[in-house]
Amino acid sequence: MSNSTGVSVMANGEGTGTGKAKDRGGAGAIGGKNDAYIRTIEWDMMNKTKFFPLSMLSSFSVRCCLFPLTVIKTQLQVQHKSDIYKGMIDCAMKIYRSEGVPGLYRGFWISSVQIVSGVFYISTYEGVRHILNDLGAGHRVKALIGGGCASLVGQTIIVPFDVISQHAMVLGMSAHAGSKADINPLGIKSWPGRSRLHVSMDIGREIMRRDGLRGFYRGYTASLMAYVPNSAMWWAFYHLYQDELCRICPIWVSHLFIQCVAGSLGGFTTTILTNPLDIVRARLQVHRLDSMSVAFRELWHEEKLNCFFKGLSARLVQSAAFSFSIILGYETIKRIAVDEQYKHLIRW
Repeated sequence: MSNSTGVSVMANGEGTGTGKAKDRGGAGAIGGKNDAYIRTIEWDMMNKTKFFPLSMLSSFSVRCCLFPLTVIKTQLQVQHKSDIYKGMIDCAMKIYRSEGVPGLYRGFWISSVQIVSGVFYISTYEGVRHILNDLGAGHRVKALIGGGCASLVGQTIIVPFDVISQHAMVLGMSAHAGSKADINPLGIKSWPGRSRLHVSMDIGREIMRRDGLRGFYRGYTASLMAYVPNSAMWWAFYHLYQDELCRICPIWVSHLFIQCVAGSLGGFTTTILTNPLDIVRARLQVHRLDSMSVAFRELWHEEKLNCFFKGLSARLVQSAAFSFSIILGYETIKRIAVDEQYKHLIRW
C-alpha cells in the first residue's frame, strides 16, 4: 500500500516508459514490450468519492470476520502466566463454551470506531508521503516515516475507545478465572443477557469517576511505543518484501497476490519485534498499572524471557490474517477507484 505522487513501475528487464506514467515516476518494459504497468496506485490517481466509502466498508467487513482473534489475543496477554488459558485454541474453546459466539465479540462495537480513525490514518500517511516525495525521499523512507506519523494520529483518536473495548473484552474471563486473577479491576457488573451498550457505558462512567479524562488515555504512551514503530516498520517491510517478491516471482504471478503476501510477511516481522510492547500496553490499560516501568517489571517478574512469546501465536495469526485481508481489500479498492486514464496500466 505505498502511495505518493510518484509512480513505481514493475519492470521485468530494462526499458523506457512513455506518457504520464513515465513523467510521474518512470516505467519499465515487460518482456521487452512497452506494456509497462503501474506497481503502485498513487493517491492522486484515485477517485476519493469511491475510495473512502469502499475502504471503510472493507475495513468493517475484515474486522467483523477477524475480531475474535483480537479478543483471544487480549485475554491471553492480560492473564497471569497461564493460569486461565493454556494457549490460543484453549482460550477460544473456553470462551465459546462459556459465552458462545457473542463472547468472541466482546467490545466489538466500541472497537469499530477504529474504522473512522482509519480514514485519518490513511490521510495522514498519504499526506506525509506526498511531502517527503517532494523532498526527494526514497519510497521505503517515505513508507517508514509516513507509517509512524499515521499511527501517531490514529492512536490519539482511538486510544479512549480502545481502553473501553479492552475492559469489555476481559470481563468474560471471570467465568474461567475463578479466584486466580483480578480480571475486573473496575468492578463492572455483567450478567448474561445484559446489553453490551450498557456495559460499555458503565465502563466509561467508572473510568471517568476514578480517573477523569486522563483515564481514557491510560497507556497512551505505551500505545504509541507499541504501534508507532509497528506501523512504521510494517510499511517499510511491506515495501521491502513486495520489491523482493516482484523481483523473484515470474511475471504471470498476480501482483495483487504478491502485495497480500508482502503484507502478511510484514505483519509477521513487526509482530515478533514488538510483542512485549503490546503486552505492556494491554496490561497498563486493563490492570490499571501506574507506569510502563511498573508494567515491564511485573511482566519480567512473571514471565522472564517468555514475555517475548506470551500471546505471540495469537498475535501472529491475527497479524497475518489482518494484513492479508486489509491489503486484499485496500489494493482491490484502489484498483476500482483508480481514474480511467490509468486503468489500462493497472495489473491485477
